[in-house]
Amino acid sequence: MRSQAMNTDLLRAHTPACHDLIHFNNAGAALSPQPVSDALFEHLLLEQRVGGYEAGEASLSAQDNFYHAFGRLLGCNPREIAYMENATRAWTLLLQAIPLVHGDRIITGQSEYASNYMTLLHLAKTRNIRVEVIPNDSNGHICLQTLQQKLDEDVRLIALTHVPSQSGVIHPAAEVGKIARKHRIFYLLDACQSVGQIDLNVDDIGCDMLTGSGRKYLRGPRGTGFMYVRQSTQDYLEPPSADLQSASWTRKDSFKFRDDARRFENWEHYVAGKIALGVAADYACDLGMNIIEDRIRLLASLLREKLRQMPGVEVHEQGEKLSGIVTFSCDGKDASAVHQYLREHHINTSVVRHQVNQLDFSKRGLPDVNRASVHYYNAEQEIDAFCRVLSARL
Repeated sequence: MRSQAMNTDLLRAHTPACHDLIHFNNAGAALSPQPVSDALFEHLLLEQRVGGYEAGEASLSAQDNFYHAFGRLLGCNPREIAYMENATRAWTLLLQAIPLVHGDRIITGQSEYASNYMTLLHLAKTRNIRVEVIPNDSNGHICLQTLQQKLDEDVRLIALTHVPSQSGVIHPAAEVGKIARKHRIFYLLDACQSVGQIDLNVDDIGCDMLTGSGRKYLRGPRGTGFMYVRQSTQDYLEPPSADLQSASWTRKDSFKFRDDARRFENWEHYVAGKIALGVAADYACDLGMNIIEDRIRLLASLLREKLRQMPGVEVHEQGEKLSGIVTFSCDGKDASAVHQYLREHHINTSVVRHQVNQLDFSKRGLPDVNRASVHYYNAEQEIDAFCRVLSARL
Protein backbone atom coordinates (compact mmCIF):
# COMPACT_ATOMS: atom_id res chain seq x y z
CA MET A 1 0.00 0.00 0.00
CA ARG A 2 1.04 3.63 -0.49
CA SER A 3 1.21 4.06 3.30
CA GLN A 4 4.45 2.05 3.37
CA ALA A 5 6.23 5.11 1.91
CA MET A 6 5.60 7.03 5.13
CA ASN A 7 8.59 7.50 7.45
CA THR A 8 6.78 6.85 10.74
CA ASP A 9 10.00 7.11 12.77
CA LEU A 10 10.49 10.69 11.61
CA LEU A 11 6.83 11.54 12.12
CA ARG A 12 6.95 10.19 15.66
CA ALA A 13 10.13 12.18 16.27
CA HIS A 14 8.11 15.26 15.26
CA THR A 15 5.53 14.22 17.90
CA PRO A 16 7.34 14.12 21.26
CA ALA A 17 4.36 12.83 23.29
CA CYS A 18 4.52 9.53 21.38
CA HIS A 19 7.40 8.57 23.68
CA ASP A 20 5.26 8.96 26.81
CA LEU A 21 1.78 7.76 25.90
CA ILE A 22 -0.44 6.05 23.35
CA HIS A 23 -2.67 8.68 21.83
CA PHE A 24 -5.81 7.12 20.37
CA ASN A 25 -7.91 10.26 20.77
CA ASN A 26 -7.18 11.91 17.44
CA ALA A 27 -10.86 12.41 16.64
CA GLY A 28 -10.95 14.59 19.75
CA ALA A 29 -7.66 16.44 19.43
CA ALA A 30 -4.60 15.05 17.66
CA LEU A 31 -1.03 15.68 18.79
CA SER A 32 0.51 18.59 16.90
CA PRO A 33 3.77 17.97 15.04
CA GLN A 34 6.77 20.04 16.04
CA PRO A 35 6.62 22.43 13.02
CA VAL A 36 3.05 23.39 13.91
CA SER A 37 3.88 23.97 17.57
CA ASP A 38 6.98 25.94 16.57
CA ALA A 39 4.93 28.24 14.33
CA LEU A 40 2.42 28.82 17.12
CA PHE A 41 4.99 29.55 19.82
CA GLU A 42 7.13 31.73 17.57
CA HIS A 43 4.26 34.09 16.86
CA LEU A 44 3.19 34.22 20.50
CA LEU A 45 6.77 35.11 21.46
CA LEU A 46 6.81 37.77 18.75
CA GLU A 47 3.64 39.27 20.22
CA GLN A 48 5.33 39.23 23.62
CA ARG A 49 8.40 41.03 22.27
CA VAL A 50 6.91 43.66 19.97
CA GLY A 51 3.15 43.81 20.66
CA GLY A 52 0.09 42.17 19.13
CA TYR A 53 -0.65 44.67 16.35
CA GLU A 54 3.00 44.95 15.41
CA ALA A 55 3.44 41.16 15.34
CA GLY A 56 0.36 40.90 13.13
CA GLU A 57 1.80 43.38 10.64
CA ALA A 58 5.13 41.53 10.59
CA SER A 59 3.46 38.19 9.89
CA LEU A 60 1.14 39.09 7.01
CA SER A 61 2.86 36.66 4.66
CA ALA A 62 2.53 33.78 7.15
CA GLN A 63 -1.13 34.65 7.67
CA ASP A 64 -1.78 34.75 3.93
CA ASN A 65 -0.24 31.30 3.63
CA PHE A 66 -3.24 29.93 5.54
CA TYR A 67 -5.54 30.55 2.55
CA HIS A 68 -3.14 29.07 0.02
CA ALA A 69 -2.48 26.02 2.21
CA PHE A 70 -6.18 25.23 2.48
CA GLY A 71 -6.72 25.91 -1.20
CA ARG A 72 -4.06 23.28 -1.84
CA LEU A 73 -5.56 20.88 0.72
CA LEU A 74 -9.12 21.07 -0.63
CA GLY A 75 -8.43 21.70 -4.33
CA CYS A 76 -10.02 25.14 -4.40
CA ASN A 77 -9.22 28.82 -4.88
CA PRO A 78 -7.75 30.53 -1.77
CA ARG A 79 -10.50 33.16 -2.15
CA GLU A 80 -12.99 30.43 -1.24
CA ILE A 81 -11.39 29.90 2.20
CA ALA A 82 -12.06 31.74 5.46
CA TYR A 83 -10.44 31.37 8.87
CA MET A 84 -12.79 30.61 11.77
CA GLU A 85 -12.48 30.37 15.54
CA ASN A 86 -13.88 26.83 15.39
CA ALA A 87 -15.90 24.55 13.15
CA THR A 88 -19.19 25.03 15.00
CA ARG A 89 -18.94 28.79 14.52
CA ALA A 90 -18.23 28.28 10.81
CA TRP A 91 -21.15 25.88 10.36
CA THR A 92 -23.58 28.13 12.23
CA LEU A 93 -22.55 31.26 10.32
CA LEU A 94 -23.13 29.53 7.00
CA LEU A 95 -26.50 28.19 8.10
CA GLN A 96 -27.57 31.68 9.16
CA ALA A 97 -26.42 33.11 5.82
CA ILE A 98 -28.64 30.87 3.67
CA PRO A 99 -31.78 32.73 2.54
CA LEU A 100 -34.40 30.61 4.29
CA VAL A 101 -38.10 31.48 4.46
CA HIS A 102 -41.02 30.05 6.44
CA GLY A 103 -41.89 26.57 5.28
CA ASP A 104 -38.49 25.74 3.82
CA ARG A 105 -37.14 22.29 4.58
CA ILE A 106 -33.64 21.26 5.62
CA ILE A 107 -32.55 17.67 5.10
CA THR A 108 -29.98 16.16 7.45
CA GLY A 109 -28.84 12.68 8.42
CA GLN A 110 -29.20 10.28 11.32
CA SER A 111 -25.51 10.73 12.16
CA GLU A 112 -25.62 14.53 12.42
CA TYR A 113 -23.33 16.15 14.99
CA ALA A 114 -25.14 17.20 18.17
CA SER A 115 -24.34 20.93 18.02
CA ASN A 116 -25.40 21.06 14.37
CA TYR A 117 -28.67 19.31 15.04
CA MET A 118 -29.51 21.46 18.06
CA THR A 119 -28.90 24.53 15.89
CA LEU A 120 -31.32 23.11 13.33
CA LEU A 121 -33.90 22.52 16.07
CA HIS A 122 -33.49 26.11 17.21
CA LEU A 123 -33.95 27.32 13.65
CA ALA A 124 -37.10 25.21 13.28
CA LYS A 125 -38.50 26.70 16.47
CA THR A 126 -37.69 30.34 15.78
CA ARG A 127 -38.17 30.60 12.00
CA ASN A 128 -40.73 27.92 11.16
CA ILE A 129 -38.21 25.87 9.20
CA ARG A 130 -38.87 22.15 8.89
CA VAL A 131 -36.03 19.72 9.59
CA GLU A 132 -36.19 16.19 8.22
CA VAL A 133 -33.81 13.38 9.19
CA ILE A 134 -32.82 10.76 6.61
CA PRO A 135 -32.13 7.36 8.22
CA ASN A 136 -29.00 5.32 7.62
CA ASP A 137 -29.02 2.14 5.57
CA SER A 138 -27.94 -1.29 6.85
CA ASN A 139 -24.25 -0.33 6.48
CA GLY A 140 -24.63 2.85 8.52
CA HIS A 141 -24.52 5.22 5.52
CA ILE A 142 -27.14 7.86 4.82
CA CYS A 143 -29.77 6.18 2.68
CA LEU A 144 -29.44 7.75 -0.77
CA GLN A 145 -32.71 6.24 -2.01
CA THR A 146 -34.68 7.80 0.84
CA LEU A 147 -32.86 11.09 0.31
CA GLN A 148 -33.91 11.13 -3.34
CA GLN A 149 -37.51 10.42 -2.40
CA LYS A 150 -37.67 13.25 0.12
CA LEU A 151 -36.52 16.03 -2.19
CA ASP A 152 -39.01 18.51 -3.58
CA GLU A 153 -39.22 22.25 -4.23
CA ASP A 154 -39.45 23.02 -0.49
CA VAL A 155 -35.99 21.60 0.30
CA ARG A 156 -33.49 24.45 0.58
CA LEU A 157 -30.47 22.74 2.15
CA ILE A 158 -28.85 19.33 2.61
CA ALA A 159 -26.62 19.36 5.71
CA LEU A 160 -24.45 16.27 6.12
CA THR A 161 -21.72 15.20 8.52
CA HIS A 162 -19.10 13.42 6.42
CA VAL A 163 -17.59 11.25 9.17
CA PRO A 164 -19.61 11.11 12.41
CA SER A 165 -17.77 11.66 15.67
CA GLN A 166 -19.56 8.60 17.09
CA SER A 167 -18.72 6.14 14.30
CA GLY A 168 -16.06 5.20 11.80
CA VAL A 169 -18.56 5.32 8.93
CA ILE A 170 -17.69 7.52 5.94
CA HIS A 171 -20.90 8.85 4.42
CA PRO A 172 -21.09 9.02 0.59
CA ALA A 173 -20.48 12.76 0.35
CA ALA A 174 -19.83 12.85 -3.40
CA GLU A 175 -23.00 10.90 -4.17
CA VAL A 176 -24.98 13.35 -2.03
CA GLY A 177 -23.28 16.17 -3.94
CA LYS A 178 -24.54 14.79 -7.25
CA ILE A 179 -28.07 14.68 -5.87
CA ALA A 180 -27.81 18.24 -4.52
CA ARG A 181 -26.55 19.61 -7.85
CA LYS A 182 -29.26 17.79 -9.80
CA HIS A 183 -31.96 19.40 -7.67
CA ARG A 184 -30.15 22.78 -7.30
CA ILE A 185 -30.12 22.56 -3.50
CA PHE A 186 -27.52 24.13 -1.20
CA TYR A 187 -25.15 21.48 0.20
CA LEU A 188 -23.27 22.05 3.47
CA LEU A 189 -20.74 19.39 4.52
CA ASP A 190 -19.32 19.09 8.04
CA ALA A 191 -15.82 17.71 7.46
CA CYS A 192 -14.53 18.00 11.04
CA GLN A 193 -13.55 14.34 11.25
CA SER A 194 -12.65 13.80 7.59
CA VAL A 195 -10.34 16.71 6.78
CA GLY A 196 -6.79 15.65 7.59
CA GLN A 197 -7.48 11.93 7.35
CA ILE A 198 -9.30 11.61 4.01
CA ASP A 199 -8.11 13.02 0.70
CA LEU A 200 -10.77 15.68 -0.04
CA ASN A 201 -11.47 17.67 -3.17
CA VAL A 202 -14.45 20.01 -3.00
CA ASP A 203 -15.13 19.78 -6.73
CA ASP A 204 -15.27 15.99 -6.56
CA ILE A 205 -17.57 16.20 -3.52
CA GLY A 206 -19.78 18.84 -5.11
CA CYS A 207 -20.50 20.72 -1.89
CA ASP A 208 -21.30 24.44 -1.85
CA MET A 209 -19.92 24.88 1.65
CA LEU A 210 -17.61 22.86 3.89
CA THR A 211 -16.47 23.41 7.48
CA GLY A 212 -13.73 21.85 9.58
CA SER A 213 -11.78 21.97 12.80
CA GLY A 214 -8.07 22.55 13.27
CA ARG A 215 -7.49 20.41 16.33
CA LYS A 216 -8.56 17.00 15.04
CA TYR A 217 -6.94 15.09 12.18
CA LEU A 218 -5.30 18.24 10.80
CA ARG A 219 -3.15 18.31 13.97
CA GLY A 220 -3.54 22.07 14.37
CA PRO A 221 -4.08 24.11 17.55
CA ARG A 222 -7.29 24.13 19.55
CA GLY A 223 -9.51 27.14 18.99
CA THR A 224 -8.99 27.11 15.21
CA GLY A 225 -11.20 26.20 12.27
CA PHE A 226 -12.02 27.09 8.69
CA MET A 227 -14.75 27.23 6.10
CA TYR A 228 -14.90 26.74 2.35
CA VAL A 229 -17.54 28.61 0.33
CA ARG A 230 -17.79 28.00 -3.40
CA GLN A 231 -17.30 31.25 -5.34
CA SER A 232 -20.54 30.79 -7.29
CA THR A 233 -22.44 30.37 -4.01
CA GLN A 234 -21.08 33.39 -2.15
CA ASP A 235 -23.40 35.98 -3.69
CA TYR A 236 -26.43 33.99 -2.51
CA LEU A 237 -25.28 34.09 1.12
CA GLU A 238 -25.84 37.04 3.45
CA PRO A 239 -23.52 36.99 6.50
CA PRO A 240 -25.52 37.61 9.69
CA SER A 241 -23.23 40.45 10.79
CA ALA A 242 -20.64 42.88 9.41
CA ASP A 243 -17.13 43.48 10.68
CA LEU A 244 -14.12 45.54 9.63
CA GLN A 245 -12.61 42.36 8.21
CA SER A 246 -15.73 41.13 6.43
CA ALA A 247 -16.92 44.42 4.95
CA SER A 248 -15.99 47.99 3.99
CA TRP A 249 -17.82 51.05 5.36
CA THR A 250 -18.32 52.76 2.01
CA ARG A 251 -20.47 55.75 3.05
CA LYS A 252 -22.01 57.11 6.22
CA ASP A 253 -25.15 55.04 5.74
CA SER A 254 -23.89 52.00 3.81
CA PHE A 255 -21.29 49.25 3.70
CA LYS A 256 -20.26 46.48 1.30
CA PHE A 257 -19.29 42.89 2.07
CA ARG A 258 -16.07 41.48 0.64
CA ASP A 259 -16.34 39.51 -2.58
CA ASP A 260 -14.63 36.40 -1.20
CA ALA A 261 -15.17 33.91 1.64
CA ARG A 262 -13.49 36.25 4.11
CA ARG A 263 -16.81 38.10 4.29
CA PHE A 264 -17.47 35.67 7.17
CA GLU A 265 -14.31 36.50 9.13
CA ASN A 266 -13.76 38.74 12.15
CA TRP A 267 -10.99 41.32 12.26
CA GLU A 268 -10.01 40.20 15.77
CA HIS A 269 -8.91 36.57 15.69
CA TYR A 270 -6.29 34.10 16.93
CA VAL A 271 -3.40 35.11 14.65
CA ALA A 272 -0.92 32.58 16.05
CA GLY A 273 -3.50 29.83 15.63
CA LYS A 274 -4.25 30.87 12.06
CA ILE A 275 -0.56 30.78 11.13
CA ALA A 276 -0.05 27.40 12.82
CA LEU A 277 -3.16 25.93 11.16
CA GLY A 278 -1.79 26.93 7.78
CA VAL A 279 1.43 25.13 8.66
CA ALA A 280 -0.62 22.06 9.66
CA ALA A 281 -2.40 22.06 6.28
CA ASP A 282 0.95 22.34 4.48
CA TYR A 283 2.37 19.55 6.63
CA ALA A 284 -0.47 17.22 5.59
CA CYS A 285 -0.17 18.18 1.91
CA ASP A 286 3.58 17.62 1.94
CA LEU A 287 3.12 14.13 3.37
CA GLY A 288 0.43 13.41 0.79
CA MET A 289 -3.22 13.06 1.76
CA ASN A 290 -3.57 9.84 -0.23
CA ILE A 291 -0.70 8.33 1.78
CA ILE A 292 -2.16 9.62 5.05
CA GLU A 293 -5.56 8.13 4.21
CA ASP A 294 -4.08 4.72 3.43
CA ARG A 295 -2.01 4.67 6.60
CA ILE A 296 -4.92 5.59 8.87
CA ARG A 297 -7.21 3.03 7.23
CA LEU A 298 -4.55 0.33 7.63
CA LEU A 299 -4.11 1.04 11.35
CA ALA A 300 -7.85 1.29 12.02
CA SER A 301 -8.52 -2.01 10.21
CA LEU A 302 -5.80 -3.68 12.27
CA LEU A 303 -7.28 -2.30 15.49
CA ARG A 304 -10.80 -3.46 14.61
CA GLU A 305 -9.54 -6.92 13.68
CA LYS A 306 -7.71 -7.35 16.98
CA LEU A 307 -10.62 -6.03 19.02
CA ARG A 308 -13.05 -8.41 17.32
CA GLN A 309 -10.80 -11.31 18.33
CA MET A 310 -11.05 -10.35 22.01
CA PRO A 311 -13.79 -12.15 24.01
CA GLY A 312 -16.24 -9.72 25.55
CA VAL A 313 -15.52 -6.87 23.14
CA GLU A 314 -18.00 -5.67 20.51
CA VAL A 315 -16.92 -3.40 17.66
CA HIS A 316 -19.75 -1.23 16.36
CA GLU A 317 -18.52 -0.27 12.86
CA GLN A 318 -19.62 -2.08 9.74
CA GLY A 319 -19.12 -1.53 6.05
CA GLU A 320 -16.16 -1.85 3.70
CA LYS A 321 -14.74 1.68 3.76
CA LEU A 322 -14.29 3.03 7.27
CA SER A 323 -12.31 5.87 8.84
CA GLY A 324 -9.77 6.00 11.65
CA ILE A 325 -12.51 6.08 14.31
CA VAL A 326 -13.14 2.77 16.07
CA THR A 327 -16.01 2.44 18.57
CA PHE A 328 -16.41 -0.53 20.87
CA SER A 329 -18.01 -1.80 24.07
CA CYS A 330 -16.78 -4.21 26.71
CA ASP A 331 -19.39 -6.60 28.15
CA GLY A 332 -20.47 -5.56 31.62
CA LYS A 333 -18.07 -2.62 31.71
CA ASP A 334 -19.09 1.01 31.97
CA ALA A 335 -17.59 3.02 29.12
CA SER A 336 -16.35 5.77 31.45
CA ALA A 337 -14.66 3.22 33.70
CA VAL A 338 -12.88 1.64 30.72
CA HIS A 339 -11.81 5.09 29.54
CA GLN A 340 -10.40 5.97 32.96
CA TYR A 341 -8.62 2.61 33.24
CA LEU A 342 -6.91 3.16 29.90
CA ARG A 343 -5.93 6.70 30.90
CA GLU A 344 -4.26 5.34 34.03
CA HIS A 345 -2.13 3.21 31.71
CA HIS A 346 -1.14 6.25 29.62
CA ILE A 347 -3.57 5.49 26.79
CA ASN A 348 -5.77 8.33 25.58
CA THR A 349 -9.23 7.45 24.24
CA SER A 350 -12.66 9.00 24.65
CA VAL A 351 -16.26 8.13 25.49
CA VAL A 352 -19.11 8.71 23.02
CA ARG A 353 -22.22 9.63 25.01
CA HIS A 354 -25.72 8.45 24.12
CA GLN A 355 -27.10 11.82 25.25
CA VAL A 356 -25.32 13.73 22.47
CA ASN A 357 -26.04 11.11 19.79
CA GLN A 358 -29.71 10.47 20.41
CA LEU A 359 -30.77 10.20 16.76
CA ASP A 360 -28.14 7.60 15.92
CA PHE A 361 -27.71 5.69 19.17
CA SER A 362 -31.42 5.37 19.87
CA LYS A 363 -31.90 3.86 16.41
CA ARG A 364 -28.94 1.51 16.92
CA GLY A 365 -29.77 0.65 20.54
CA LEU A 366 -26.41 1.80 21.87
CA PRO A 367 -25.54 3.17 25.32
CA ASP A 368 -22.35 5.16 25.93
CA VAL A 369 -19.48 3.51 24.03
CA ASN A 370 -15.71 3.79 23.95
CA ARG A 371 -13.89 5.40 21.03
CA ALA A 372 -10.31 4.86 19.90
CA SER A 373 -9.20 6.98 16.95
CA VAL A 374 -5.84 6.37 15.32
CA HIS A 375 -3.61 8.62 13.24
CA TYR A 376 -0.74 8.02 10.82
CA TYR A 377 1.89 8.65 13.50
CA ASN A 378 0.56 5.79 15.60
CA ALA A 379 2.44 2.49 15.42
CA GLU A 380 1.33 -1.11 15.04
CA GLN A 381 3.09 -1.88 18.33
CA GLU A 382 0.81 0.64 20.06
CA ILE A 383 -2.23 -1.29 18.88
CA ASP A 384 -0.77 -4.47 20.38
CA ALA A 385 -0.06 -2.67 23.67
CA PHE A 386 -3.56 -1.16 23.71
CA CYS A 387 -5.16 -4.57 23.28
CA ARG A 388 -2.98 -6.13 26.00
CA VAL A 389 -3.97 -3.44 28.49
CA LEU A 390 -7.63 -3.66 27.55
CA SER A 391 -7.72 -7.45 27.81
CA ALA A 392 -6.47 -7.23 31.39
CA ARG A 393 -9.61 -5.26 32.22
CA LEU A 394 -12.02 -7.81 30.74
